[in-house]
Amino acid sequence: LTLALRHANLFKSVSAFAPICSPTRCDWGRKAFTAYLGEHETAWAPHDACVLIEAGAAKFDDILVDQGTGDDFLANQLKPELLTAACKAAGQKLTLRMQPGYDHSYFFMASFIADHVAWHAARL
Repeated sequence: LTLALRHANLFKSVSAFAPICSPTRCDWGRKAFTAYLGEHETAWAPHDACVLIEAGAAKFDDILVDQGTGDDFLANQLKPELLTAACKAAGQKLTLRMQPGYDHSYFFMASFIADHVAWHAARL
């Protein structure tokens, strides 16, 4: 998400599976960003999709995100509701598909990868 939002001139479409939507707003993301990027939170912004969207990052016709409702990381780390709110506030269309019973596994991705390939192919 962040690469496409920061480099829209290189991408025609964007999608993601179970992304950490706002790593600056979850414990794991804050810990990782501190370790890799340092204490200065301004250095973190280019790596947070919600922050980029809220700041007016390039718009796409739509963003596709698949998320499993059975994902153990959903509530505390992934926080798709933050992405929904950021997109709504910025006028960015978002197709967030909450997939019942799926978790954070290979099976989840394998089950929906064809949809993502078709999503991108339709935009080329």
